[in-house]
Amino acid sequence: MTSSRRERILEAGETLMSQRGFHAVSMREIAREAGANLGSVTYHFGTKENLLAEIYARHTVPMNRRRMELLVEAERISDRRERLSAIIRAFVVPAFSASADSAGGGARFTRLRAILSMEGNETAGRIIADAFDETTHAFVEALGRCLPGADEAFITWRLHFLLGALYYTLVGGERINRLTAGRCDGNDQQAAIEQLVSATADSLACDGAAGNPRAA
Repeated sequence: MTSSRRERILEAGETLMSQRGFHAVSMREIAREAGANLGSVTYHFGTKENLLAEIYARHTVPMNRRRMELLVEAERISDRRERLSAIIRAFVVPAFSASADSAGGGARFTRLRAILSMEGNETAGRIIADAFDETTHAFVEALGRCLPGADEAFITWRLHFLLGALYYTLVGGERINRLTAGRCDGNDQQAAIEQLVSATADSLACDGAAGNPRAA
């Protein structure tokens, strides 16, 4: 029962914060959403900051582990253009895990990540940095090895743009459906992955300073 109550609290916190952000949700509201009393929430997590850190950990630890596994495989590829696409794919694919899977978290965790990134909360920012910065640095370095001579800032900006596109894509593909009158399925995860990988690889294969195509 204790384990299931703790899980309900995590689910409630993630649901409410993904809808309204970190500031606007109280521990009392989380307790009510979870069907628990406030004492149970403070017993398991102490503070709202600790609760948010636990929400991030249950998604990002397996996600980052899988990203690094795929990155190791990608860097074994000798062809530079194929390696470039494989590195980007290693970053993108783990985020597309099903909503029920803790590795990735689907649309709800993506909405939470997006709204917290926009809030500018110092505590949330520290949790996000702890969860992602080490892995992101590994990808920036891998892309640098794949694109010798590319400026670090150029690579970091392109990865930043990929993250924004990833957020928007994971939240839902309804706009794709509407704009194409249903000819494209915006919820087709495989198609979305291929588009994200292709677009990012093309943008990275361009010289950051001159804007000229880089030879693969």
